[in-house]
Amino acid sequence: MATIRFTEHTTATPEQFLACLTDFGPGRRELFPNSAEEYLKVHTAGPDHAEVTEGSGGVWERLRYDWSDPARVVMTTVDSNLWGGASGHTYTFTRLPDGTTRLDVVVIREGRNLKGRFTGLLLATLGRGVLAKALKQTVRTVEARSRAVR
Repeated sequence: MATIRFTEHTTATPEQFLACLTDFGPGRRELFPNSAEEYLKVHTAGPDHAEVTEGSGGVWERLRYDWSDPARVVMTTVDSNLWGGASGHTYTFTRLPDGTTRLDVVVIREGRNLKGRFTGLLLATLGRGVLAKALKQTVRTVEARSRAVR
C-alpha cells in the first residue's frame, strides 16, 4: 500500500477550493488532469456528498465524496479496476492568518490486483513527482477561477 502526502499553499479560500473539488460538471479535466470526461459519471449527489466515477487512460475508480466537514474532503474508493482496500484521497484545508490556505493532501493506493499493486509502487516512487505536478496545476487552476469570480 502506498501513502503519498503533499502540502500546497494557495490564495484560494477553503470554500473556493471545496467548490472546485466538488464541481462534477463539464471541464473537470481542467482542474483534475486524471478526470477525463468520458469516464465521469455522477451516481448520486447531495448537499455534502456524492458518488462519482472518474478516471483516464484506462484507469478508473468510483469514489464516495464526503465534505460534511467544510475543512476536509474525504474521497473513499468504492470500486476500481486497480484500487481497493483503503484507497482514496483526503484534502484538508487550513485557513492561515495571512489569508492564504494550506492544503494537505493524502493519497492512499492499495492495489486490488497485480497491476494495481505495481502501479501503486510506481506512484509511491517515480510517480510522486507526476502527482505533485498535477496537484500544483490544480491549485493554479482553482486560483485562476477564484480570481475570475471576484
